[in-house]
Amino acid sequence: MDQGPPPDVTNVSVTFAPRPDRSARSPTRDSRAGGGSQESSPLLAPRGLEFEYGGFENNYPDDPLYQEVVRMSEEAIDCGRYPERIYQGSSGSYFVKNIDNKIIAVFKPKDEEPYGQLNPKWTKWLHKLCCPCCFGRSCLVPNQGYLSEAGASLVDKKLQLNIVPTTKVVRLSSRTFNYNAIDRAKATTKKNIAENFPQLGKRFHRIGLPPKQGSFQLFVNGYKDADYWLRRFDYEAIPESTARKFQTLFERLVILDYIIRNTDRGNDNWLIKYEIAQVDTDNSKGDSDWNMVDNPDISIAAIDNGLAFPFKHPDEWRAYPYHWAWLPQAKVPFSQEIKDKVLPQLSDMNFVQELCDDLYKLFKTDKGFDRSTFDKQMSVMRGQILNLTQALKDDKSPVQLVQMPVVTVERNRSSSGRLRTDSDSYTQSFSHRTPFFSWC
Repeated sequence: MDQGPPPDVTNVSVTFAPRPDRSARSPTRDSRAGGGSQESSPLLAPRGLEFEYGGFENNYPDDPLYQEVVRMSEEAIDCGRYPERIYQGSSGSYFVKNIDNKIIAVFKPKDEEPYGQLNPKWTKWLHKLCCPCCFGRSCLVPNQGYLSEAGASLVDKKLQLNIVPTTKVVRLSSRTFNYNAIDRAKATTKKNIAENFPQLGKRFHRIGLPPKQGSFQLFVNGYKDADYWLRRFDYEAIPESTARKFQTLFERLVILDYIIRNTDRGNDNWLIKYEIAQVDTDNSKGDSDWNMVDNPDISIAAIDNGLAFPFKHPDEWRAYPYHWAWLPQAKVPFSQEIKDKVLPQLSDMNFVQELCDDLYKLFKTDKGFDRSTFDKQMSVMRGQILNLTQALKDDKSPVQLVQMPVVTVERNRSSSGRLRTDSDSYTQSFSHRTPFFSWC
């Protein structure tokens, strides 16, 4: 597991440090801040200096609280509170801290993903070298995990499931990120030139290490791996009202994973927060107070969504099943509450197309974006939505849902001379090819 972030921004533990009014910017790259020897001085400079030499902004006007958290992380980096690498998992991911050294987010750079060029962990390099035939997931677009993380958050917000910690694409730079030797040498050279020849330094577009683009997911506190609590629930019964709430939250997880076709959902990469009610044992209040105690509260957070949005259903080596399908909660038919929440939206083709359009705006920001591949991704997602809609109408359970034949729904294109445009008709097709290892 690479992280542990929040389903709700309100759970973020942050401190708003006083500071002058400045626009939200990514951390600066230079070390003209005084003090210390040149060897120990950081490659990051005061924010105003980067603006002097050129920079960029991380602006999210539609989500001011999220923007504030990003701004706090930038200021913490300015002050030397650098992101800390997470040693679990197979990619280069980082705990981002605020100025008080508290974790507030998880950042996953694009170029440090499991098969990225700058992945600091040797396990995937060894995997690629020794077993190239089983290298990666052939159904996924390489090095787009950060978009998948942000896309899962977008789907979650669109359907108001509220189980994915807010995640967006952010650009950050830190000396603790994994850079190649050339980038570090260039940053040091520019820093020295800017210090000794300020007028010449002003001609540089950027001072210091280049920013990295990646997913920035808010961090949640008090959560543990689902596997930890699920094992405890096997021999420790929970109150009926808490169990009902957990079932509803579980169904939201199923809906999210099925729509985005998550290929990496195990019980170790979704989180549960189980808060046992505190009992006031003050005898002065009388024994009747024991009857006023609330039942334990439970919440879940769906993290690690970077291996989703395939452009085809798995049909080669592995099936990549949803591991929650083996849980007893998966055998219970979908509740009326969840049907009322999502079925009207998923049954509306205008809503589905609007969801595809929002994902298009997100995915096209990637330099390697390919429209035809994206259309295939959306065809798979439409097919998943079609199956899910039918399963909800037929009162099926999550187990019965994942047993339905996989389908893709492709949007047809009409031609008018040399101009080709999307039409309002769709073609439905079923996949008849199954993976070699369908049991794993």
